[in-house]
Amino acid sequence: MAKDILSARQDFPVLGTQVNDRPLVYLDNAATTQKPQAVIDTLSDYYTRYNANIHRGNYTLAIEATNAHEAARAKVANYINAEHSHEVVFTRGATESINLVAYSFGERFVQAGDEIIVTQLEHHSNYVPWKLLCERRGAIFNVVPFDENGDLDLDVYKSLLNEKTRLVAVNHVSNSLGTVNPVKEIIQLSHDAGAVVLVDAAQSVQHIEHDVQALDADFYAFSGHKMYGPMGVGVLYGKEKWLDAMPPFLSGGEMIDVVTPEKITYNILPYKFEAGTPYVPGPIGLATAIDYLQSFDEQELHAYEDDLLKYGIERLKEIPGLKLYGNPKRRSSILPFNIEGVQHYDLGILLDARGIAVRTGQHCTQPIMDALKISGTVRASLALYNTREDIDALVNAIQRVLKILRK
Repeated sequence: MAKDILSARQDFPVLGTQVNDRPLVYLDNAATTQKPQAVIDTLSDYYTRYNANIHRGNYTLAIEATNAHEAARAKVANYINAEHSHEVVFTRGATESINLVAYSFGERFVQAGDEIIVTQLEHHSNYVPWKLLCERRGAIFNVVPFDENGDLDLDVYKSLLNEKTRLVAVNHVSNSLGTVNPVKEIIQLSHDAGAVVLVDAAQSVQHIEHDVQALDADFYAFSGHKMYGPMGVGVLYGKEKWLDAMPPFLSGGEMIDVVTPEKITYNILPYKFEAGTPYVPGPIGLATAIDYLQSFDEQELHAYEDDLLKYGIERLKEIPGLKLYGNPKRRSSILPFNIEGVQHYDLGILLDARGIAVRTGQHCTQPIMDALKISGTVRASLALYNTREDIDALVNAIQRVLKILRK
């Protein structure tokens, strides 16, 4: 039996707490999700029962920790439908995963005069590394704009693709507008032009489809903490052929095979890209988070979140003077808005006084804000434990704040 979605709240201890003498309404899930008790217990179990370094020890604790870490890798590979578990590299987060590709793939495959394409909808973590790569290698940096609805202009994208395009970087879901980008179509077009594609899945892997083989993604990056897992662990999926061909990103222990004064050879995948002592409990906790996600019926979960998003849009539109940004063909989990005459930062503080956690500012997407000609937004973002009552609490709090401000 799949778990009842409406029972999820009781699995997250922090959701029973109070903030400023009010029940917590947590709507900043695009920044990080809360953790179910099962994940918290997994981390505690590791530290209290078998804390040890991995891969190098032949004693019982080290073997147990190593086995749990590698079992987590297999679980992640299964979750995203990677062909091989060694195509899963553990990092500190999506940002490090993307930087790894920018440096390692860039060093091997990008030359002066080559071209990189990103989109105007990217988080800085999937924008700045490519801009810096182009500056280092003398490559050309191209940006695909979005239209008035928040959808990418695919005609511009097609016009930018050519035989010099080496890599395309695109998010599956925009962290600022919630736009679900047509990444499968983008990947097919890119491959037809001979280009490689990296998908930033930080905002999508917990909400929508995440089959890397069906997408045919060359690289796929996400963070554990945005899918109910621990902070400090991320994933880079890369097709075996690309990871084999790329040089290491960091050097030191574990990533080497032979070290002599004359030469250095590298370890096999994925260890070639996992230098040093890893955050061992991170992947183990992420595996528990995946177990938790998979305890629900996936179709029911997606339908529930889509219905909640639709309800949030309808309720927010009831507020006079509120502008909701974007009207994309498909949106996921993000409600970005401003209210006429109210600074977004001030509104965030006033909502916090009523126990409601939202994010304000540019959300690490200055190109989006510049295109919209605004300084930032209030962003409410949803997770599986949110309810219509949370949306109602947000709307009621905004209405009360506006009454006070507009007296």
